[in-house]
Amino acid sequence: MDQENEGIKYDEEFVLSRRGLKLLTCRWIPVSVEPKALIFLCHGYAMECSISMRGTAIRLVKAGFAVYGIDYEGHGKSSGLQGYVPSFDGLVDDCLHHFKSICEKPENKKKQRFLLGESMGGAVALLLHRKAPVYWNGAVLVAPMCKIADEMKPHPVVINILKKLSNVIPKWRIIPTQDIIDVAFKSPEKREEIRSNPYCFKGRPRLKTAQELLLVSLDIEKNLDMVSLPFLIVHGGDDVVTDPSVSKLLYELASSKDKTFKLYPGMWHALTFAEPLESIDLVFNDIVVWLNERVITAESSENRHKPEVETFNEVEGRELCLA
Repeated sequence: MDQENEGIKYDEEFVLSRRGLKLLTCRWIPVSVEPKALIFLCHGYAMECSISMRGTAIRLVKAGFAVYGIDYEGHGKSSGLQGYVPSFDGLVDDCLHHFKSICEKPENKKKQRFLLGESMGGAVALLLHRKAPVYWNGAVLVAPMCKIADEMKPHPVVINILKKLSNVIPKWRIIPTQDIIDVAFKSPEKREEIRSNPYCFKGRPRLKTAQELLLVSLDIEKNLDMVSLPFLIVHGGDDVVTDPSVSKLLYELASSKDKTFKLYPGMWHALTFAEPLESIDLVFNDIVVWLNERVITAESSENRHKPEVETFNEVEGRELCLA
């Protein structure tokens, strides 16, 4: 797709992180209008921004936003062993430093800033919020990794053995798990697209990476009440990668005054990418409406919104239940 012809200016740039890592960053900017706000993409485990999140970025730019992304260490076009995350905290710090550098540019200082995290990127977004609790104006959490679904986790005995081994052979790929591509992406065409993308990591997770993901998900699950920023959660009801019941628990326990949870029965994990087009359109319509409602003056934002939880039934239509 020629993004310039779509009214979008796309750029890539490598930056050097504070940890000395060469990281790929990308941005999608509307050509003919001033962006109404900034959106920062946090991609999922084994994924990347420039290709696999391009569709998300283009939809958001067409809605009037400027969109920025970064490939984590060991992901996409960034440096590091592919699929290897030796420190989740370091990964979050890389994102925080880069995203803040964009926000603090003179042309962006007065713009509102939102995080959009998919799967593991949802965990990244929540930890970015924890590191800078009042910095972000809100977050869109797409099937966030608040807890790894039980179906995806090895037996507890195996987990204990692997924890010990991760200190000895951290880069080995011996975690006995299902092929995440088969269970995350409903569309066979999208599965093939991911498998043919050389910048997406395939196969079994590395030991240290798996340990980091498990520890982070446990930490987030234990501290759901620490979440205080405005947020929207969208989650597929048939997701077997991240647990939708914990997304609902995040909605219930978070101290945020402005929070929304939307569950889509029948949808899988990759609900913004690998569902039928009409389902993807529905999800993005809800995301854009939520964002637009919050691109408002700071003076009126405090009393504007009430918490809500919404469940969608693909056959019977929409039902709204106010908490």
